[in-house]
Amino acid sequence: MTTYPMTAHGAKMLQKELLELKTVKRPEIIKSIATAREHGDLKENAEYHAAREQQSFCEGRIQDIEGKLSNAQIIDVTKIPNTGKVIFGTTVTVMNCKTEEEITYKIVGDDESDIKKLLISVNSPIARGLVGKVVDDVVNIQTPAGSVEFEIIEVEYI
Repeated sequence: MTTYPMTAHGAKMLQKELLELKTVKRPEIIKSIATAREHGDLKENAEYHAAREQQSFCEGRIQDIEGKLSNAQIIDVTKIPNTGKVIFGTTVTVMNCKTEEEITYKIVGDDESDIKKLLISVNSPIARGLVGKVVDDVVNIQTPAGSVEFEIIEVEYI
């Protein structure tokens, strides 16, 4: 069985979504189906078919989340001593050596990644290039925009 790395925060967010789906969304959909059934002929009842589609999506998402949580390897970096090494779950500040622009990324699991929030997947090219390196290392990373040289400025275990 394959385990998937996940931060403690990511696991908490998935558990919260699962609770919402089971206690709020699922009962709402069941009510929608019951209401649509009362309208008669199910073959031509668009409300019924839309509610059934919602139910299918909701149940699929519940199974997906339960599967991910059961196979998750939850890693809480706050409980790991900071050695200055970039590992899963760390927050890394890097400087683009060409533009001297600093940017801070948090390395997270695939399900948690969101580039707009600067949360990058551990499987992304940037994260793969940074993992295992330490402060003041200069790394050359192949990105979709080409090769970029970064210097690691700070590694935080937060």
